[in-house]
Amino acid sequence: MGGGACGTSSRRGGVALARALFFALSLEGLRSKPVLRPGCGWRITVSLARETTMPPALLALIDRWIKRAALPDAGAIAAVAHLIPAVVVTGGSDGIGLEIAREFAKLGRAVFLVARDEARLAAAQAYLDGAGSGVVSAVSLDITSADAPSLLDGKLAEHGYYLDVLVNSAGLGLSGPFDTHSEAEIAQLLALNIGALTRLTRHVLPGMRARARGGILNIASLGGTIPGPFQAAYYASKAYVCSLTEALAAELPGSGVRICVVAPGPVETRFHARMNAEDALYRHLLPALSPQRTARAAVFHYLLGRRVVVPGLLPKAAAVCIAILPHFITVPVVAVLLRPRQSSKLSLHKN
Repeated sequence: MGGGACGTSSRRGGVALARALFFALSLEGLRSKPVLRPGCGWRITVSLARETTMPPALLALIDRWIKRAALPDAGAIAAVAHLIPAVVVTGGSDGIGLEIAREFAKLGRAVFLVARDEARLAAAQAYLDGAGSGVVSAVSLDITSADAPSLLDGKLAEHGYYLDVLVNSAGLGLSGPFDTHSEAEIAQLLALNIGALTRLTRHVLPGMRARARGGILNIASLGGTIPGPFQAAYYASKAYVCSLTEALAAELPGSGVRICVVAPGPVETRFHARMNAEDALYRHLLPALSPQRTARAAVFHYLLGRRVVVPGLLPKAAAVCIAILPHFITVPVVAVLLRPRQSSKLSLHKN
């Protein structure tokens, strides 16, 4: 009888959560407008007509579900009791990373921007000042260095903070035939897109799990779901990010730790120009989301506890097609879309 009551309660809780999630997802409204850019034809930029915030009662319900099997360690909690939890955003000086930092600051969270360029970090910090009630700080750091995680911990502790949410947004892109890139360029891409992300994730995850709180938000790409001729190394690195994130999420259900990967299609940032891909066909045919729209969707669905987020209606449809259709059909199409018309070069993305 007790088991039956427990089962009924569990079913009711599941129904309540499902209804709450449906309500939250129904809050998302889209609007789009064509933007004419000289020399590039008509470009559609999609923006989101809502904020990241959600009802506190809904967020509390989701938190309870995410912590359903958590076993917090009192010692781990006591070790950071004198510190303030912070959101750390790598590649936070530009693009999607900067806008994600803005969304967390609007929620009242303390935010630390991490990048190498001090001038751009200062400009980003000035841009975020006044965006919300959260404190915004900047840390100049090369996250590809082996001691970056411990250095980051030290810089946070100096200011009275500890890393609670990690946003891995820094990355590099390469455009052009794979054999035209130098070994140094490819090694640099792998060091940042894979090595630094993996090292930071491994460093922070045990503490998050012990405290039964926090999360990791990885910025990948829709390209991580399919091979990408003429951006081969970049697409492959994002496939690693997608795979790693989903695997970690499957290892930690109910632990209290949110694990999420965002896989956007084209986003209207300087990333494409930096790797000399602006003349590729995809920049003329595919609608680009705004970084603000992408960031809002990322943070909103991260808070909901989603594991994989594909912002925008067309990218969602493309993701379904990629999952259904065989590679011998889809990969040649991607090759046509990504083939550059000019010489390739290395792109420094959001760092």
